[in-house]
Amino acid sequence: MKRLDWFILKSYLGPLVMTFFIALFILLMQFLWKYIDDLVGKGLELYIIFKLLFFASSTFVPMALPLAILLSSLMTFGNLGEHYELVTMKAAGISLFRIMRSLIVVSILISILAFYFADVILPKANLKFLSLLYDVREKKLAFNLREGVFYNGIDGFVIRVGKKDADGNTIRDVMVYDHTKHLGNVSMTVAEWGKMELSSDKRFLVFRLYNGYNYEERIDLRRNEITRPFQRTKFSEQYQMFDLSGLQLTRTDENLFKKNYEMQNISQLMFSIDSIRQEIQRERKTSSDNLFNNFSALTGRDTALAPFKRKPAEKPAGKNERKFYASYVLGSFEVANRVNIINAAYNAASAVRENVSIAGENFENKDKLVFRHQIVFHKKFTFSIACFLLFFIGAPLGAIIRKGGLGMPAVISTIFFILYWIISFTGEKYAADGQVPVWQGMWLASAVLLPIGAFLTRKATIDASLLDVESWIKLFQKIFRIQSGQKL
Repeated sequence: MKRLDWFILKSYLGPLVMTFFIALFILLMQFLWKYIDDLVGKGLELYIIFKLLFFASSTFVPMALPLAILLSSLMTFGNLGEHYELVTMKAAGISLFRIMRSLIVVSILISILAFYFADVILPKANLKFLSLLYDVREKKLAFNLREGVFYNGIDGFVIRVGKKDADGNTIRDVMVYDHTKHLGNVSMTVAEWGKMELSSDKRFLVFRLYNGYNYEERIDLRRNEITRPFQRTKFSEQYQMFDLSGLQLTRTDENLFKKNYEMQNISQLMFSIDSIRQEIQRERKTSSDNLFNNFSALTGRDTALAPFKRKPAEKPAGKNERKFYASYVLGSFEVANRVNIINAAYNAASAVRENVSIAGENFENKDKLVFRHQIVFHKKFTFSIACFLLFFIGAPLGAIIRKGGLGMPAVISTIFFILYWIISFTGEKYAADGQVPVWQGMWLASAVLLPIGAFLTRKATIDASLLDVESWIKLFQKIFRIQSGQKL
């Protein structure tokens, strides 16, 4: 490898790593802002929080990496153009493609690694992240007993303290409702003061209560609904233990999440798509058979029979057109039974219509599930292709604008990146709803980026002044003159 290639690589890899972690950090802050209410006040250990953030950052790579490639390539060639290094290379007879050769190889390698990441690492990261996030969101708030507030965070108990001393352990004017019997407020304990402490294994909260009473409605006695027996017990000291295991973080079995399409690789997605399609075919056949059985009485009827014939005196409305006359069918029945027959037929038809409607909604939902599997399938390819295409937008664009740093390149990169994701999300939405084929919706953004990249590369190769205001003014003046000449 020549010195030129080493120089270009050193100029590119530094901004690439920097912009990648900056983009990842911004996305991670957005995640924290969104789920801050589910994380604060639950007493989560630091390693749980770091573990959650690590898995979350892994799932943000498909967004951070294309942006980093676009911004870093634009910065690199913008710096080379701003310091006239790119002009010097071209003056020495080195073409733009020769300058970009080493970075093209790097972009290909990054695209291959991106595909491997999307197919192998990302499903596992999604599984770890979403399962842990589910458990964290389901976790109850940490024990926080405040003065004058009823606390119901411990299963089966409601606790209220009037005042807490400065040591944080001494409590006064204590009131404890026992709901473990699930019979309402039938048992209550009050005490003048007490001490609270954790057991050695931190699984139980122990209350040492002093100078209090136990009140209990004895609903276990005979004729309690009439006599309303009530028991009051005075104590000078009493211990109560509360199980805190419900406040601990409990992990859900990850196998329950593995069937989700976001946690599957390409082979698993293909298997799931094939399984769902076979299930749809079986359900369609079952639904068709049930509908056929519901109208089994009419399956052997010939539409040329009397109920469908035209009356002799009536002129035909059209060729091969028949009209149904209910009088031919109902004429052989008594008048009193005709209404019952019509109502029974109407109810049967309504039931069949409802079944058809429910089956149609079920098939529509199954089709959308197939579409979502296909979307994830195509994403694994579009992610790697986007990394390659965005390089061919950023590199020539940087050579054209000749501005380095994080100013102008960041603005232009943001515009192109927003354009890319808007097109991607729009295509994905139409594909998920079944309005367009999935492959069209998912490859729409790549199809838009490809001609843009080719156009910018062409302009950078011939040193076109794409962003020169004077050249655009001259172009519009030329167009205006042509139009004025045509009018004359």
